[in-house]
Amino acid sequence: MTTTTSSASAQAAYAAINTAKTTTTSSTAATSTNASATLTSNYNTFLTLLTTQLQNQDPTAPMDSSTFTQQLVQYSQVEQQIDTNKNLTTLISQGKSSEAATAVSYIGKSVEVQGSQLSLSSGTATVGYVLPSTAASATVTITDSSGNVVKTISGGTATGSQTVTWDGTNSSGTQMSDGTYSFSVSALDSSGKALTTTNFAQGTVSSVVSDTSGIELEIGSLKTNVSNVISVT
Repeated sequence: MTTTTSSASAQAAYAAINTAKTTTTSSTAATSTNASATLTSNYNTFLTLLTTQLQNQDPTAPMDSSTFTQQLVQYSQVEQQIDTNKNLTTLISQGKSSEAATAVSYIGKSVEVQGSQLSLSSGTATVGYVLPSTAASATVTITDSSGNVVKTISGGTATGSQTVTWDGTNSSGTQMSDGTYSFSVSALDSSGKALTTTNFAQGTVSSVVSDTSGIELEIGSLKTNVSNVISVT
């Protein structure tokens, strides 16, 4: 049996082991299935190289056992990370299913959703805003998809929540087509200082949709994330 190897051969073996470890660590960013397969392949390569090194080590200068023990520990840590990623993926999937099941209960109910868009349905729409303090004036401006002003409506000025109903007509009295529009609120206090408002739209939820952005509610032509719901009636 050969009892010694050249320094170059030993260095090459260690380089191969380190490459295998690096590849394994990087693979954790891929899918859990691919990561597991890569880990198994690299681990087998590592064991083959380690066995070869042990068989050909210099008996007068044996390998330091702490070196490959540390490498084995690192493989174990990577395996644990892969298992953790698998469990997290499962938990996220279960969470989305639970969120979707909860969102279904919104169907057929009237909700208020935070945002600056509204859905004109059957020629009418209701929007609202919350005033932090009493205003001297408050105006709701409705615009179309091109940013053109459709109509301006005066709103309530008392502290707290206010709602405004739009009859679907423009400033000339022409009935607008049903669809999604945007709105903004301009509120001024008695000194002419602008007040910051929290805007919301009202409507009835017709369906629930799950896509890449999360769980969304359909309110007429308007789609909004379920997290934007601020009240349910």
